Amino acid sequence: MKPAPGTPPRALIALALTYGAMVPLGGVLGAKQVALGPLAVEAGIFPFLLLVAISSTVAELYGADVARTLVRWGFGVLALAIVLTLVVLALPTDPAMYAPAQTAFPVILGQSWRMMGAGLISYGISVNLNVWVFARLAQHGKAPVRGAISAALSQIIDTMLFITISFYGLRPIAGLMAGQMIAKLVLSAVLVPVVMALGLRIARRLDATP
Repeated sequence: MKPAPGTPPRALIALALTYGAMVPLGGVLGAKQVALGPLAVEAGIFPFLLLVAISSTVAELYGADVARTLVRWGFGVLALAIVLTLVVLALPTDPAMYAPAQTAFPVILGQSWRMMGAGLISYGISVNLNVWVFARLAQHGKAPVRGAISAALSQIIDTMLFITISFYGLRPIAGLMAGQMIAKLVLSAVLVPVVMALGLRIARRLDATP
């Protein structure tokens, strides 16, 4: 059965749903620092790398304008997630709730206003930059390689914005920023090409399926 006229491609729907799920997950997983050999990085990098890989995949298959639309909707999803989190944190806690969870929940999700604002700003600028760089490199190399380059550049900007907005004036940031950049650049080079190659293969198969 052929899709009705005007129906979005199957792969685009799957990519958009995955993208939407990863946007708020980055803030939750970012509460944990992980050690990958000599590298230390906040775990929110993993959903964020999926975000840049998906946005580049969408740009490759459907054009940069569609990818930018996806990024804008993701910004709205992130803002909504922050608002809902603040509402839930403000609601009274059930006294019968598991005691360790009562303590852990506000620690994990109760970020400062600076960090929440930093997340919105760094997301909006860095992922749009990723799409822009990827599109500008359209005639230069294979998509996974271009995706790794655009991801690396977006990671530098994301790290600079997020750490500066979140911690400037509260703690020294130069060492923290340098360490995070190195870790994220390595992960971008290793993971993004693999994710993009796999995503493009699955997406093309989905769109080719009658």
